[in-house]
Amino acid sequence: MDAALRWTIADLEVMPKVEGRRYEIIDGELYMSTQPHYHHQLTCNNVSFQLMSWDIKARIGQTVNAPGIIFADDDNVAPDVSWCSFKRLKDILRDDGKLHGAPELVIEVLSPGSTNELRDGKAKLKLYSRRGVEEYWILDWWSGRAEIYRRRFRQLRLVETLFKQDALTSPLLPGFTCRVADLFDYPSIELPETETPASKNTNGNNSKRKNQNGSTHK
Repeated sequence: MDAALRWTIADLEVMPKVEGRRYEIIDGELYMSTQPHYHHQLTCNNVSFQLMSWDIKARIGQTVNAPGIIFADDDNVAPDVSWCSFKRLKDILRDDGKLHGAPELVIEVLSPGSTNELRDGKAKLKLYSRRGVEEYWILDWWSGRAEIYRRRFRQLRLVETLFKQDALTSPLLPGFTCRVADLFDYPSIELPETETPASKNTNGNNSKRKNQNGSTHK
């Protein structure tokens, strides 16, 4: 990208703040995303729950949703979920509340659409590989697929593609395991029945009939 056209953090600071809109800069290029799909957020919650449940037992790191990561003025993102060891966290967490370096594990939940696929599958993969992320998960809630990238020969490479019937483990997380299905399965929602004006009238008529028959009088 032309140096004159590169976006930086300074550009974001003067942009209007719009609720539900997220800006990220990758290699000087601006990426904007809007409020994601409900199931996208549920998947983020599921991933965080699995990792945080393991964190409580392992006590070697922390899971955080959408942390701000500033690699450089023209490289700053907010991944859906990240995991960072306490040892590395001491070095990269600064007073501004942002991470100024790569957490070991980054997770992006893919939203439908070619633009999102290119951002998470190419631009962010290249960024995280260049900046030192050890492991990168791309979770596709639409198809129930998990792509797992790990650092091989100084860059992130696809090592396995998992589906709902598979188990997910990681060399970064000793003893961690979960079913891929647990990342994507959501409890069914049963909405309570609502009274309509017609049903209210019917119930009222039934009460009147009972009163006339004397069956409800004390």
